[in-house]
Amino acid sequence: MASTDTAPVVLDKDATGGASDTADVGAGLDALDTVTAQRGSLGEALRTKALPPLIGVLVVLALWQGAYSLHVTSSYNLPSPADVWRSLLDLWYQGTLFSIIWTSVWRGLSGFVLAVIIGTPIGLVVARVKPVRTAIGPVLQGLQSLPSVAWVPAAVIWLGINDQMMYTVILLGAVPSIANGLVAGIDQVPPLFLRAGRTIGATGLTGARHVLIPAALPGYLAGLKQGWAFAWRSLMAAELVASSPDLGRGLGRFLEDQREFSDMSGVLLGIILILFVGIAIDLLVFTPLERRVLRNRGLLASGK
Repeated sequence: MASTDTAPVVLDKDATGGASDTADVGAGLDALDTVTAQRGSLGEALRTKALPPLIGVLVVLALWQGAYSLHVTSSYNLPSPADVWRSLLDLWYQGTLFSIIWTSVWRGLSGFVLAVIIGTPIGLVVARVKPVRTAIGPVLQGLQSLPSVAWVPAAVIWLGINDQMMYTVILLGAVPSIANGLVAGIDQVPPLFLRAGRTIGATGLTGARHVLIPAALPGYLAGLKQGWAFAWRSLMAAELVASSPDLGRGLGRFLEDQREFSDMSGVLLGIILILFVGIAIDLLVFTPLERRVLRNRGLLASGK
């Protein structure tokens, strides 16, 4: 009788185990890719984002009131928070509060937009053309470190006391920061991106628009934030120094008027309003832009 030997089937451990491990790793990566951040409740958002700044403000007010109550210095030099609040109410009842703020905000924002329009192409040319960078790069760095108030006397002599002088001072303060920010961002773009852009025909202005600027966006955005800070400081310096009925009354002019009247409550109110506007523009404009850029690059959860 013939017998049939059946050989046992032996599975290749490496083949089955390797396939299983690969599948597990792939599933894990897919799970990471599909994780979506859950939006927190309104109470949690207020607790984590609004409460800390509010506590900081309250601490400053408490220290301020304590210094006033302890008579650290005379009430003329350091009025109480209540005195500054009364100065704010005076402007409110006079109907001039919003006009003073808007005069400076409109002038600052419009000057900043002009600075972006001028500074962006300058930054592109300096970053991509080596002879231009060698010639102009140090000049841009020097202009960025020059105090904005230094331009005011020259601008007054060149253009007179008018809006053109104001915008000139803003541009001289903001354009170098914007251009240098774009140059720094372009320097950090991986060369592979540029080669890939050239491969698909994205060269010249097309490459700058679709490859170079998007890749350099984090550095460019940092330059824009700094450019706004320089634009706002330049405007305040110009409004402090130059005075004319044709210019209107902005925050810088209000601050200088209070100094001339020896009204320390008004001086502190002017400082607070200037600080408030600068912080508000940063929170309303640049912080959302920065979060969007980080989120699009996977550096920030979608729910934040």
